[in-house]
Amino acid sequence: MIDFNRPAYVGRELEYIKNAVHRGMLCGDGEYTKRCSAWMEERFHAGHVMLTTSCTHALEMAAYLCEIEPGDEVIMPSYTFVSTADAFVLRQAKIVFVDIRPDTMNMDEKLIEQAITDRTKVIVPVHYAGVACEMDTIMKIARKYGLKVVEDAAQGVDAFYKGKALGTIGDFGCYSFHETKNYTMGEGGALLYNDDRYQEKAEILREKGTDRSKFFRGQVDKYRWMDYGSSYLPSELNAAYLFAQLEEREKIYNKRMEIYEYYHRNLAHLAAEGKIEQPFVPEECIHNAHMYYIKVHDMEVRTRLIRYLREKGICSVFHYVPLHSAPAGVKYGRFAGEDVYTTKESERLVRLPMFYNLDMEDVKYVTDTIDQFDGF
Repeated sequence: MIDFNRPAYVGRELEYIKNAVHRGMLCGDGEYTKRCSAWMEERFHAGHVMLTTSCTHALEMAAYLCEIEPGDEVIMPSYTFVSTADAFVLRQAKIVFVDIRPDTMNMDEKLIEQAITDRTKVIVPVHYAGVACEMDTIMKIARKYGLKVVEDAAQGVDAFYKGKALGTIGDFGCYSFHETKNYTMGEGGALLYNDDRYQEKAEILREKGTDRSKFFRGQVDKYRWMDYGSSYLPSELNAAYLFAQLEEREKIYNKRMEIYEYYHRNLAHLAAEGKIEQPFVPEECIHNAHMYYIKVHDMEVRTRLIRYLREKGICSVFHYVPLHSAPAGVKYGRFAGEDVYTTKESERLVRLPMFYNLDMEDVKYVTDTIDQFDGF
């Protein structure tokens, strides 16, 4: 069976984990945590990068730092992972879903303004498949109405919009380093922001509500409980694994791009015949080959294709069930406007195997097998 995903392993992960053990500090904010943060700050030109235990927790931190209060409204696409909404629901916000664009599967920026009310506090663009939302328009709307922007860039690490790294354009950016992502630490994430005014509050929030970070820097002689907080610090063991991957960023990126381009090139004839649709990347975007998907005619065809591929030893999957149609989505949110594309497009999408250690012969087998499918 060709797996859908396997976490990347590039060679020095175990060496760095062993080194972290020998350093005698396994809790967060040790040497490898600092190295990972510094690497991202330099690579992505981010003011501050805080490693977290997950992208979910990075989103929770962002929601808190945005000072969400009960009854505030937060605009986001329905076609996203549950964590995008959960982080704000925990703050008792109302989620307002807007429709997606069928070309990029991202939130339709033209529909945001009509979803704004006097309770709107935050816009949450989700960069699906590492392809940027139309951020110039989104930021312009946010400035016009005095709203915060939290980028859910879980899939957008090392992807760019008009030369700017995803996650660094809005007020906050949230990354994922889950084992399904391009660069992994098993479970983990990061919170990014540029405004220095958030630094002290973010440190206290991340350190269980204490000023422990100041204590470690020698700025106070003891640390105290200062405010609300939780435990968002990942272990040094996780950070050590991640740093080995960040060091080999180019190798991982190039292999994933090779797989992506092979899929795109060798399935293009099916798109030309009208049997599938392929991913679209706007000219101003540089994607990161996070995933490769195709869209077929409808859910019935998709079900047949996934079953057929599994019979042939290939694991392929569909993606999100739109949040607004889920029980919690009905309870905590509402859909602004009409669902023209969200449900329809989500029911057509099939994700193909994509991971660093995927053999190119297996990639060829996938495309050859899809080519032989007679159920389009």
